[in-house]
Amino acid sequence: MRIAVLASGNGSNFAAIADYFQKESVAAEIAFVFSDKKNAFVLERAQKIGVATFQFSPQDFPSKNDYEKALLALMQQEKIDLIVLAGYMRIIGPQLLAAFPKKIINIHPSLLPAFPGLNGIKDAYDYGVKVTGVTVHYIDAGVDTGPIIAQVPVLILDDDLASLEAKIHQAEHQLYPAVLKQIVQGQQ
Repeated sequence: MRIAVLASGNGSNFAAIADYFQKESVAAEIAFVFSDKKNAFVLERAQKIGVATFQFSPQDFPSKNDYEKALLALMQQEKIDLIVLAGYMRIIGPQLLAAFPKKIINIHPSLLPAFPGLNGIKDAYDYGVKVTGVTVHYIDAGVDTGPIIAQVPVLILDDDLASLEAKIHQAEHQLYPAVLKQIVQGQQ
C-alpha cells in the first residue's frame, strides 16, 4: 500500500508514523509527504529520513479547484492508495473525496463529535471538560464529521493548556500509527 502524508506544519505525527512503520515492519510505504506550506518543518523531517517531498500552495493556482486538480494528479502519478492527513490545515474538496472514497483519514485533537474544527484542544480546555482526547476518522465533505475509526480519551487533570497539548500530542503519536497499521492489514 502506498501512502501519501499531507501536512502543513511541524510534522510530529508524520515522524511518529514513519518511526512506527520502520519499527513494526508495516506492509506499507510512505510514498511521499506533501505540504501546502513552503517552509513547513515536516518537509525537512521527511527529507532527513529519505522520504520524497512535494510542495505547492493554493496561491500558486487560479482557483481552489485547480489546486485540487494538481493535488489529485500528483496522487494518481504516484499511485497512492491511502491519503493520511497529519496536521494538514485545509479542507479536502470534492475531487479528492470522489477519487479516494474512504481512503482519506485524519486525526483530530478531541473526542469527536465534540470540539470539531481548528482549535479542538483549546476549545475543550476553555469549555472546562474533564475528559477530551484524540479521534482518527475518515474524511467526508464536512469538517471533522466523517465516520470515526478510533478514539482515545485524555484526562484533563491539573493541566494548563500547554501541558494538555503535550498530552494530546503524545496520545496522537500512539494512536495514529497503530490505526494505520490496522488499516494496512485490512482490519479497519
